[in-house]
Amino acid sequence: MDRTQWYIGAPNGVVICIRENNDGELAGEFYHSYSSRPVPFQGIGQMTLRMEKLFDWLNFPYPGTNSRSFLPAKAPADKNNIHPERKKIMSDEMLLTKHGEIGTFIVRVQHRQNSSWQGRITWMEEDKTVQFRSVWEMIKLIENAVDSVSESEEEEPEENWFSPQADIPVD
Repeated sequence: MDRTQWYIGAPNGVVICIRENNDGELAGEFYHSYSSRPVPFQGIGQMTLRMEKLFDWLNFPYPGTNSRSFLPAKAPADKNNIHPERKKIMSDEMLLTKHGEIGTFIVRVQHRQNSSWQGRITWMEEDKTVQFRSVWEMIKLIENAVDSVSESEEEEPEENWFSPQADIPVD
């Protein structure tokens, strides 16, 4: 395998490892450079919320819109402890050694605009990369890839993850 698309390339790069597919409910963990421990998730919604929390902690990419709240602001004393020192613990090479039983994806969120994410996702097993324009589109790409893996175990799929009919730019 050529592995030309296997790179992290951003401080917020994440490797998603899908371990289980329970009737469409994906579970696994993701890895990032700032911890040696995986971040587990049960369901794609929990995964995206935990990734958003990581991006907020890193303050990268900076969100284009701020969260609104009707609750009072936190006390100034709490603001001193919001961002502990951010040191990379895992190298990009070490992150790229992580793999899921069902699928592995490298996600590089480049922007957080319009209350969503924009970036690139690489399906490591196929060494294919596409750009996504929203969190929803990224989720659909992951789900379609996992579905195509389970379909290929049963029968030959008609279209793969990067079908020519897709309205997504392909590298």
